[in-house]
This record gives sequence, structure tokens and C-alpha cells, in this order.
Amino acid sequence: MDYNPAHTAVVILNWNGLKHLQQFLPSVVANSGNAEIIVADNASTDGSVAFLQEHFPQVRLILLSENFGFCEGYNKALQQVQAKYFVLLNSDVEVPPGWTEPIIGLMEQDQSIAVCQPKILAQQHPGFFEYAGAGGGMLDVLAYPFCRGRLFETLEEDKGQYDDVQEVFWATGACMFVRADVYQQLGGLEPAFFAHMEEIDFCWRAKNTGYKVMYNGHSRVYHVGGGTLHKSNPRKTYLNFRNGLALLYKNTPSRELVASMALRLLLDWVAALRMVLAGQNRDARAVLDAHADLLRNSAYWRRRRREQQPKGNFPYITGVYKGSIVWQYFIRQKRTVQEL
Repeated sequence: MDYNPAHTAVVILNWNGLKHLQQFLPSVVANSGNAEIIVADNASTDGSVAFLQEHFPQVRLILLSENFGFCEGYNKALQQVQAKYFVLLNSDVEVPPGWTEPIIGLMEQDQSIAVCQPKILAQQHPGFFEYAGAGGGMLDVLAYPFCRGRLFETLEEDKGQYDDVQEVFWATGACMFVRADVYQQLGGLEPAFFAHMEEIDFCWRAKNTGYKVMYNGHSRVYHVGGGTLHKSNPRKTYLNFRNGLALLYKNTPSRELVASMALRLLLDWVAALRMVLAGQNRDARAVLDAHADLLRNSAYWRRRRREQQPKGNFPYITGVYKGSIVWQYFIRQKRTVQEL
């Protein structure tokens, strides 16, 4: 491999994740070659720091003064890291030997690749794809995210159908390789998102700037998922719906914005109604709270849109499904990307 792996920094953001560090950090330390391993701690109170200092003195510690969340936590930590490539890695990810080489090799060959992810499999059910990332992230015409290998709650079995190298729309923040200079050039992750969908927003901005986002199925990792907020947590519902609307508003070209926002709001209300009918009243309330938050902070989001929209023409963007994934999944009962 014609690159210096010491130019790669694997950075794990930790907040009270002692259990995950105990279980998964050994694989990262053992299997990441000469990459620098860093844990950035968001002011944990569960003994994480003491554990790292005692058992992993070779791992560099970055101590943050408070819990800045996923987005700002990474932004602050990565300002203190010198590397050619950052690997944003969740603490609940198990990695096998040689997991970094295929991706770094691909990025070395093509300087237009800003971001890349490996195949993401479920750590507890390794024959199946994992929810967050699977075989590479896609987006539909209304900015609903889905993955090759995962449509909403339906996960595909890994039968080698995504053992490819493919340009996608977004790469998962659970294991995201990114060029350090591009990360800093684009201002890092959107701090107001706190967590959830921040990687989609980052990848969208990278693509709007002309960079590629790739998936490389020749590398794989195993992700537990739900380590910070479980899928059933209303806080997660709130962040997903708020951030989903915000990333659509920030990144959509002006000619498409009004229609896209109107349809997305309508579908969000339909989703909230389905939650009420299913007895998920707290989740339904979280959807309405997400909309209220976006309106309340509209001045901030208008400013971010002005700052981050391309100055010239929008480039052609790969990885967008031109239909509605909501329609295909819930009405037409499509369950895999191949069926779309």
C-alpha cells in the first residue's frame, strides 16, 4: 500500500461509554496498523478517562470541558489533531484486521474523494447490515435518507450484493473516513444539529462543493448502534425530524426549495398521525416540537443556508433517488434498494 498510515487518525468521541470502550477499543488498537488512535472525551462521569489512562496509555486522550454533543464535540477535538485523514469512529464499533487499508488506498488514488465508508454490519447479527450506514447512504427527492441494505426498519442480509466500490450520497458517521483539509474547509459538522443526520449534511455540503462521497465494500466493520439514543427515544425522533428538515432547507437549490419543504412538512405530519394511531404520543409530540424549533430558529438556519450554498451552479449530484422512498416503502411495500 503506497501511503503512510501514520497520516491517519482514528478518533472516537466518547461520552459515558465505558462499557463500549472496554469491549471494542481493543480491536481498534490491535487492528488499525500505524494509525494514531485518539479518544476525545465529552466530560464523561462514568470512569471512562481513568480506564483509558490505566489500560490504554498508548491512546491519545483529548479532554473536552463539557458534553458538546457529537457534532461540536468532534469539531473541537479535530482542531487538535494533525493528520491527512480523519476516521470518525463510534465507540460501539468492532473492527477487523486491515479495515483501514482499502479505504485509504481508494482515497489516495482519487483526490476528489472527500468522504468514504466501509460496509457496516450488525455486531450482534453479523450476517445482516446495520441500520446506520449499511452499504452506503442514499437520499430521496425529499431528503429522506436510506441505505443500500436498509430501508427504514428493514435490514437486508449480507449476501455480497454490496461488495462493490460505489459513489453514494452520504457516509455514516459511525465510521466515516474524511480528508482532514476538506473537513476543516467545510467547517466540520453542523454544531446546531448536536447529533443525528450531521454526516448527511456534511456529505451534502461536500458534494455541493464538487467532492465525491464513496462506499468501499472491500472493508467492513461491525456496529452495535443505538449506543447514545435508542431508536425508540423521543429525543432521537425530535433530532431526526428537526435535523432532516434543516438539512433539506440548508442544502436544496432555491428552485426546488418551496415545493420540497411543503411536501416534507406534509409527510412529517402524516408520520406524526401514524405515531398517534400507534400510541406513540411522545414521538408525535417530538415531531411537532422539531417543526416549532426550526421555525423558532429560522434566522439561524437562513444564515447557515447563505453561508453554505454553492456560489456558482450546483454540481450534478450522484446518490439521489428521484422518487419518494416513503411512497415506495409504505404504499408499494418495497423492501430493498434493488426493488426501487
